[in-house]
Amino acid sequence: MRGSKLIYIYRKHKLGGPMGSGFDQTRLQRVAELCDRYVDSGKFPCAQVQLAHQGNVALRYTAGWADIESQTALPEDAIFRIYSMTKPLTSIGLMQLYEKGLLILEDPVQKYIPAFADPQVLVGGSYLNLVTRPAQTELTIRDMLLHTSGLTYGFHYSTNLDKMYRYQKIAGAAEGADGTLEEKINQLAELPLLFDPGTAWNYSMSTDVCGRLIEVISGQGLDEYLQEHVLGPLGMDDTGFSVEKEKSHRFTSNYAITPQSPLTLIDPADDSPYLNPPLFLSGGGGLVSTTDDYQRFVNMLLNGGESEGNRIIGRHTLDFMTLNHLPGGATLNELGQSTFTETAMEGMGFGLGFSVLVNPAANAALGSVGEFAWGGAASTRFWVDPLEEITCVFMTQFMPSSHYPIRRELKAVVYQALK
Repeated sequence: MRGSKLIYIYRKHKLGGPMGSGFDQTRLQRVAELCDRYVDSGKFPCAQVQLAHQGNVALRYTAGWADIESQTALPEDAIFRIYSMTKPLTSIGLMQLYEKGLLILEDPVQKYIPAFADPQVLVGGSYLNLVTRPAQTELTIRDMLLHTSGLTYGFHYSTNLDKMYRYQKIAGAAEGADGTLEEKINQLAELPLLFDPGTAWNYSMSTDVCGRLIEVISGQGLDEYLQEHVLGPLGMDDTGFSVEKEKSHRFTSNYAITPQSPLTLIDPADDSPYLNPPLFLSGGGGLVSTTDDYQRFVNMLLNGGESEGNRIIGRHTLDFMTLNHLPGGATLNELGQSTFTETAMEGMGFGLGFSVLVNPAANAALGSVGEFAWGGAASTRFWVDPLEEITCVFMTQFMPSSHYPIRRELKAVVYQALK
């Protein structure tokens, strides 16, 4: 792709941090060089990364195009589809209700969403004639936060249940759902589970159910609740379920690798569904955001749940959420059934809305025990490392997120720069 009219010119902007940031500034430039390699080679349309130490920006780097076809340079305040990086925000929202005593994690989901009464587990049959048995364990709110619910995603393409999700158009934000949150969750509840709740881990629409639980328990729409209790207090003014008209010029196009091109336009910024409020409010993947907005969120997480004097979540609650909650202290590769997830599974546990690193050696990547993180379908990523007091927010718009090892490469070039 080098030399192509789509790639040959783009804008870059670099912002180095203070010398006392905890990083070697010379070695830190390898982060920018990594972003350049992905953009220069035509793998990514753009890249924006922000690395902070103790809440202070150590490096900010922006490269590439917001839209390749029009050669619109990526602005500093670009708005991105963050897809599954919505999940931690929704999980924080649900745990706020836990802190008010409005639910406990052991509550059966059917207590709030009656459609989940009498859950069944898939044992055989075809996608049009599923054979099931009654679930042997309770389906709880904790299972939804932890992805041990037995739900799935249609895009896994590995089981008849995945196929049934596709057939009935039970889909996350990246796939385009065709009903309201209430309608789609009630429809989802009629389908069987992949396994008895709590006995395995599968990346799924569980966090969309968490979004519906927020609506039922709070009495507010998911968008209203998140705005009032999470986004608003954090000052995340550019984050929401759609792009406001007056901000549409800052929105980015989304690309994917296809047999036709390594960067095929799949959702143009000027003709995107995100330019209008969605029917389906996806707590699992529906938000758009900016690097600066998400930095506010990760700063709050690093600061024990508080941001600029606003307490978003209790310190002890956040510590609890970022423990490994998998049964018996298992890791994702030991308990997981997913064909896809937004993290490497070896050495990785899972908390209430976040992956949790428990064994860096097994994970085969630099990092710290207790680091928590997640990513999105368009290759976005964040992580929080409480031990080193660093955060990283990475934005681009390329699918699928599993195609290139950018996330592991990014970890390497960040941690090698620590003093």
